[in-house]
Amino acid sequence: MGAQVAELLHLLDLEAVEVNIFRGVSLDPDRIRVFGGQVAAQALVAAGRTVTRGRVHSLHSYFLRPGDPKSPILYEVDRIRDGRSFTTRRVVAIQHGEAIFNLQCSFHADEEGLEHQDRAPDVPRPETLEPSRRPAPDDGLALARYPEAYGLEVRFVTELPWDRRGEPHDKEQLWLRAASSVGDDAILHAAIVTFASDLTLVDSILQRHGISPADPALAGASLDHCMWFHRAFRADEWLLYDHRSPVAHGARGLAQGAVYDDAGIHVASVVQEGLVRIRPGAAPAARPGSPGATT
Repeated sequence: MGAQVAELLHLLDLEAVEVNIFRGVSLDPDRIRVFGGQVAAQALVAAGRTVTRGRVHSLHSYFLRPGDPKSPILYEVDRIRDGRSFTTRRVVAIQHGEAIFNLQCSFHADEEGLEHQDRAPDVPRPETLEPSRRPAPDDGLALARYPEAYGLEVRFVTELPWDRRGEPHDKEQLWLRAASSVGDDAILHAAIVTFASDLTLVDSILQRHGISPADPALAGASLDHCMWFHRAFRADEWLLYDHRSPVAHGARGLAQGAVYDDAGIHVASVVQEGLVRIRPGAAPAARPGSPGATT
């Protein structure tokens, strides 16, 4: 998977076009739209390129328009504030003269403070789990949804999302890491986890109803994406991604996730709202109102 990791690093190595302006490309020009995790990760890298002190501790973003994977994306960085403890940046991603995404993120110089966390989930170790099976062509799932296509090594604790055939689940858990070393740039490690966090998050909304993400009756997209980075971590070491959906209504669902390192330390948190529509005249394998809706 070395070639895929190299492609992921190339994806996140933005070109500096002008002061505060960067350009990125897409890995998969055959997609219908740009993958949301990609544009969020690239925007975070653009912001990080303008910061000299502190590490990213939060990002809040909105997906505004579908991105065109065949065209470059410009990232304009607004240096809102450079403080002694906190640095704030705003990034707008632009294609064809229109904003497709905006992000606001904050960087914090490390300080001493209170320490606590909830216990990490008790799950099997990644080395005891089988590598995730590649979706079959007749699964109806684009290869772009398969994490290994991006140089990520994944071990699902719960059932593979594309294997679901009607049984509801109330959570999704998987181990993930970059398949080879990616160096020591902290913003790059944060960007890789930002990228990976969007691959399966909306699936946790569907699994409450036992619906596969490959179900042709569904149309969905990420609406926003928020993350908090609590501690330093490495994206090329095993991370447990534990996420679930507490509520869905009005064609929107909320998904919440926590990321733990190999020692069970809570290193990041994720929240996203996704658009989940049932296509007119279609019927998914398991309809809302199934037992999963009240699990």
